[in-house]
Parts: sequence; C-alpha cells; structure tokens
Amino acid sequence: MQSSLIPERPLIISPTLAATIGLEEAVLLHVLSELMVHRPGIERKGLNWLLLEQQELLDALPFWAWIDIRRVQKNLQDLGLILVDARTDHEDGWYIAINQRHSGSAAADLRRQAPAPAESAPVASSPQVALVTAGKTSAAGNGSAGYIAPDWQPGEEWLSLCRQHGVPDAFARERVPGFVMYWRDRAQSRFSWGNAFYKHVLREWRQEQTRRGAAELETTMSAQWQPSQDAIDILCNAGINEAFIEDAVPEFVLYWRERGAQNGTWNTRFIEHIRRQWARYKASVINDGVPRPISENWQPSAEVFDVLRLAEIDEDFARSKVPEFVLYWRDTGQPQASWNTRFLQFIKYSWARRLDAGAATGLTHARDKQSAERGGQSLEATFRRFTDRSWAE
Repeated sequence: MQSSLIPERPLIISPTLAATIGLEEAVLLHVLSELMVHRPGIERKGLNWLLLEQQELLDALPFWAWIDIRRVQKNLQDLGLILVDARTDHEDGWYIAINQRHSGSAAADLRRQAPAPAESAPVASSPQVALVTAGKTSAAGNGSAGYIAPDWQPGEEWLSLCRQHGVPDAFARERVPGFVMYWRDRAQSRFSWGNAFYKHVLREWRQEQTRRGAAELETTMSAQWQPSQDAIDILCNAGINEAFIEDAVPEFVLYWRERGAQNGTWNTRFIEHIRRQWARYKASVINDGVPRPISENWQPSAEVFDVLRLAEIDEDFARSKVPEFVLYWRDTGQPQASWNTRFLQFIKYSWARRLDAGAATGLTHARDKQSAERGGQSLEATFRRFTDRSWAE
C-alpha cells in the first residue's frame, strides 16, 4: 500500500555509488539517467546527448536551488561522469551526456531503449568536453571508479595540460610518488586519477612559484649591504632627499645586524624605515619648538590667513600689518618659538583696536551732534523767551 506521505515516485539511490562519488552527485546522476530514458536525445560518437532546460532541472530537483544544481553538475564534470556542452543559441539550456559508452552497462541499455531523435542537431565541441573525455581515457578504463594503482603514472595528455600552464615535466613527475602514496593511504576511489593529479600539480606549482618569488626578494644582511637602485628611486620620487637616504643606511644595517637578522626583504623594510624617519624629520624641522629671531623677509603661513578668515578678519588688513610686525620684532631682537602664533595675536589685537576706535569716533560724533542740537534748541528757546509778547495781549 502506497503511503500518503509519498505522493510521487521516490528517487532510488545506489548506496555504493553515493559512498563513492557523494550523495548529491549520485542524486543528480540518477535524475539525469531517468530523464535520458524518457526523453529523446541526439546520438553522437556513441553518446546520447540530451538538451535540458533550466526549468526542467528545477522541476525534477525541487529541493535544490539553481546554484546548487550547477555546483553538483560541476562536480560530476570534474569526476568525468557527465559531459556538458552549452548551446550558443540558448542561454539556459545545455546538452548533457553521461560519459558511458560500454554496452554492457545498465545506463547504456536504458539509453538504447530511448526513442531515436527526430532530427540531429550539431553539438559544438568545447575544451571542457575534451578535458573530461581525456579524464575518462586516463581513468581505470572500465568506466567505473577505482583505487589508484601502486605504479600509477599520469598519461601524456595530462602532462601536456600541465605544460600549458608552464609546469615542467620534471616538476610534475616528481609529484607522482607523493600523490600515489597520499591517495593509497586514504583508500578512496575516483573515476579520473589523471584529473585529480592535474589539479594537484597546478596547486603545487602555484605554491612553488610563490615560494620562489619570496626567496628571490630576500637578500642577506651584511655590513656591506646597500639598498637597490629601485628602492632609492622610489624614495627620491617621493620627495625624500638622497643625502638623507645615504646617511640612514649605516644606522639601518647596524640595527638589523645587532638583532641577528640574516635574510629578509630588506629593500622593502628600508623604504618603510626611511619614510617614517623622513616624516619625523620634516615635522621636527617645522615644529621643533626652539625660539628663533624673526627673519627680515618673514611672511606668515597660509594657515594663518585661513584662521583669520574664519575669524572674519580682513586679509588685506592682516597683510598690511606684516612690515610693521617684522620691524618691531627685529628691533627688539627677541626670539619666539612660533612667529605665526605671535602674528595671529598681533592681528587680532590690532583688529579689535580698529573696531573700538571706529566705535569711539562714531560716539564722539554723535555726542557733538547732540550737543549742537541741544545748543541750537536752547538759543531758540532763549530768543522766544525774550521776544514773548503774550503777556501784552
């Protein structure tokens, strides 16, 4: 009796296949096999190619998102179990074939039972298909997964692929014993040991290139060490004085020799050291805090006028006061730690006095006018008092 909790035909997965290639990969491979049984395909070079739309795969695998389907599909391609050829005229459709040509297998029997396609469509060859086919030829040879042999050796096609990435044959062959020992110890089976070796060699080669690059940059620290011309050019282009750079070399060498450092990227460290020291030097020259007399051609910095502008003090007024300020302090001969600060104080004081003077002038003028008005009124009143004849009326 069919359970009401199972409303549709269940998926039946081989436990051995799932343990060999992974549960998700076994599920997708089973679904693709079912679709190829009930859908017409295109026979080409002994393989049955089937065009599958994105929505068809989503309907057949409702428990996965599209990104999950693509991920598992890529895993099956890497294992050499399926071939995928993207159609150029269809964005979300792929020709998919199960990489199995042996007539004695169940998958081949199922494909032979499928109806023949009405018409054949061309399938464009792709490097990805060629790569997976190469994986099959270098596999166990019977279309199934198997353990790696003790005397396993990579095929010429895999060494050729390694050479395309600049990997020498000697480097690839040196990795064979370690690769075989590793996978024999893990006792795992694979459909394509050549594909696994190819990826392993590429990963090792990239790591080796990284190590070589770091070793080439490292130099030995000795008493005769000097920075490279490239390092000096970089510092000079940053506006650092070349004499300052040369003077800093002995101190830099002594510091690292006393710490016992032998190898390192000394040019990089030297550049960082000089940049820090130069920044400190520039800051100490500008703001060292040592009182000095004012020079004859002293001028306030641009920051002074920015501060005055924020205080709404006229810049022309401030510039007109510079000669007076310089003359006064040159006559006194007193040193100051910051002439910019002293000038700011002078200008603010002068500007305040100017405003006070203007206000006082206006007040005096107002008082004089008021007094004149009062005087005129008193004279007029006196005149009216003396000429008043109202009493005679």
